[in-house]
Amino acid sequence: MIVLGIESSCDECSIAVVEDGKRILSNVIATQIELHKPYNGVVPEIASRLHTEWIVSVYEQAISESGIEPSQIDGIAVTNRPGLVGSLLVGLSFAKGLSMSLHKPFIGIDHIRAHLYAPHIEHEITYPYLGVLVSGGHTVIAKVNGFDDIDVMGTTIDDAIGEAFDKVSKHYGFGYPGGVIIDRMAKEGDAYAFNFPDASLHKGKHTYDVSYSGLKTAVINQLDKFWDGKSEKSPENIAASFQRAAVTLLTRRIKRALRDTGLTRIVAGGGVAANTLVRSELSQFKGVEVFYPSMELCTDNGAMIAAIGYQYLKQGITSSLNENASPRVTAFKRSYP
Repeated sequence: MIVLGIESSCDECSIAVVEDGKRILSNVIATQIELHKPYNGVVPEIASRLHTEWIVSVYEQAISESGIEPSQIDGIAVTNRPGLVGSLLVGLSFAKGLSMSLHKPFIGIDHIRAHLYAPHIEHEITYPYLGVLVSGGHTVIAKVNGFDDIDVMGTTIDDAIGEAFDKVSKHYGFGYPGGVIIDRMAKEGDAYAFNFPDASLHKGKHTYDVSYSGLKTAVINQLDKFWDGKSEKSPENIAASFQRAAVTLLTRRIKRALRDTGLTRIVAGGGVAANTLVRSELSQFKGVEVFYPSMELCTDNGAMIAAIGYQYLKQGITSSLNENASPRVTAFKRSYP
């Protein structure tokens, strides 16, 4: 089965062609990063306009690189939640048009599920496992029982981890995107120059949740309070200490979730899954298998949409032309206190 995947939830305009959920025939990603850099973040109106301008050419390139004819497509998968609603509507409308013109079924895909599924493209992974989604918009820890059976254990109560990276980077003028730049700067800094705090949430309630607002505030507004008094207050030291605190906050929750569930596999996805410290820390968990997507599949991409779309379509699960876009996370169950 050949599935065309369309991803336009934020600032990446991507279309891919994937065979049987595994073989990537093409995966075109048109990034808007340079056009959003002057604003140190994604401007929704600009993002949606660029998707409108680019999506046809991205589609044509994806078809050309795949070596197939449009008539050979068996189904279409498209992100329809969550994300920037204007950007989502561009991809969804394009998918509906293709569905009607090619007389092929289409399926609306949850962006979060797709990120957690991305490592399955390149690895054979057995369910269940602990899914860890870390990105600019989301931080989720979940027990994953199947591609469409996800029990959320913890999530952010305020800022997502990638959002905190971007805000700290913006404040100090490090540049955009913040996560990539801070990761690079941290390699030259002292991770213990500042002892930034972990978030103290209510004990016994949502014990797997994370909070990055307090950490972000400490780094931006209370730098001297957590300085060791000896090290240089250099950008590299700030970046390294902040990154260590942010990743430690996450890994402590992951360890707790592994302990309480007895799971021995971790599958990480999302843009922050490309962070070198995240990968290093998770790789040190004893007795635990850890799976990541390749770097290209960490970012928003059409291949992950097509791959998980294949799982739905082969079961005959499709969407109607009344399917709409939603900016919010939907259809996830929280089965843990």
